[in-house]
Amino acid sequence: MSESPRSSRPYSRRGALRLGGRVLTGATLAGLAGTGAVRSVAPSASTHGGLLDRPLRIGYLPITDASALLVAYERGLLADAGVDADRPVLFRSWDSLAQALTTGQVDVVHMLMPMALQLRIAKKAPIKVVAWGHTNGSALTVAPRITDVAQLAGAKVAIPFWWSVHNVLLQRMLEAAGLKAVTGTASAAAGTVELLVMSPADMVPALRAGSISGFVVADPFSALAEASGAGHVLRFLGDVWKDHACCAVTVREDLATGHPEAATALVASVARAQQWLSAHRTRGARELGPTGYLPQPVKAIDKVFNRTAAAYRDVLRHPAWQGQRLGFSAFPAASYTASLVELMGRTTVDGDTSFLSGLTGAAAHRELVDDRFVTRALSAAGIPLVRNRKELIEP
Repeated sequence: MSESPRSSRPYSRRGALRLGGRVLTGATLAGLAGTGAVRSVAPSASTHGGLLDRPLRIGYLPITDASALLVAYERGLLADAGVDADRPVLFRSWDSLAQALTTGQVDVVHMLMPMALQLRIAKKAPIKVVAWGHTNGSALTVAPRITDVAQLAGAKVAIPFWWSVHNVLLQRMLEAAGLKAVTGTASAAAGTVELLVMSPADMVPALRAGSISGFVVADPFSALAEASGAGHVLRFLGDVWKDHACCAVTVREDLATGHPEAATALVASVARAQQWLSAHRTRGARELGPTGYLPQPVKAIDKVFNRTAAAYRDVLRHPAWQGQRLGFSAFPAASYTASLVELMGRTTVDGDTSFLSGLTGAAAHRELVDDRFVTRALSAAGIPLVRNRKELIEP
């Protein structure tokens, strides 16, 4: 792979297709056709020269969870695999990102796994999870005065979305401390904690102002809070649930069903990006920083990629898990989905939970996840597939 990012090297479609043949054979497919905001798959002669008859459209939130998807574009890995793509589009909220995907404004995003499950099962949204984008990379960050979860009694804690791993694991930590999450006003005497949904970009200012006592969200916001003195990390979620996937690479279902070779090329590119990021963490942080895709300072992004267990010895309960830093793994384990469904059923949200009634983890995984493409991509690369594993959850 070239060591030069996309922005500094010329793009050659002929070269991309030639290189793409090393990953996929017979790299020609019918194109996407549609009118209005919603696009659907329809067989047609490709005139674009790649695996689609138009560029792939990528959406993301400005958090490090999107790193592999962004690097797959920035370093030309998608082009190398025969998939031309537009520059990724930044969204400011999970709601707007989800709407863009479900209405066909974009083809692929990184999405909160519980959110994807809720959209697919409850709303019958035309989406599929095709890979994990990362593991770990989130933290419970609190005001300087707080040194124990039990001190959050009567306080307000911000979460990015009701259906998020952040909410799920926060509530497990609260339960372990004898506290209960509520959607209304909290009471210290009753041992309750008020949860409120907040945009990630607003969390550090709110913590600094004292309007919340903590937040749990993807990085680099914990690093920003540490750098500004607004707060400190109380727990890393990767130290609560080992190697969990907060977000997954999620596509429109018509891309998966109508363009399997393009879907395989997409997932293969993300897996290659994960490998590159694992080997080039500091360089990856620089390329993703303010001149690239993430608006936060490079120093904060770099910290997320390179945090050491030694630096957080007073925070980590399981230092061997390496839960303090962003990790990378592409295969969506069925055991993870099953555990997630069980935990979601025990989680308080401000919304309808009836879709979880009677839902088994196996059924949820079959409905939500399409692992054909990641299986092909990882098998071709000689990367072992871990379909089931022991889920270690210790709040």
